[in-house]
Amino acid sequence: MLRALLLCAGLGLSAPALAHYPVMDCSRDGESVDCRVGYSDGTLGTGAEVVMYSYDDEEIARAKADARSEVRFPWSELEFYIQFDVGHEQPAEFDYVEL
Repeated sequence: MLRALLLCAGLGLSAPALAHYPVMDCSRDGESVDCRVGYSDGTLGTGAEVVMYSYDDEEIARAKADARSEVRFPWSELEFYIQFDVGHEQPAEFDYVEL
């Protein structure tokens, strides 16, 4: 009985380690930025909102991931970053200097 209780307690403590976090990869394609979003367990981010922000945190553009979990933004002359925030822990971000 004690062994079963300890096993259950151990499983309960490890539950947060099983959480899946958002991931994003972006690349420049001419005058646009293409991103693919999803989750660390391999699940696609289809329908998820992705936002491009200026360094002043002003929204430049917003898009929803398509059926392939991809979004496309026009290239911005402003310094920017792109954020995939699912409201869970830390959002996935991609800075334009990484392109």
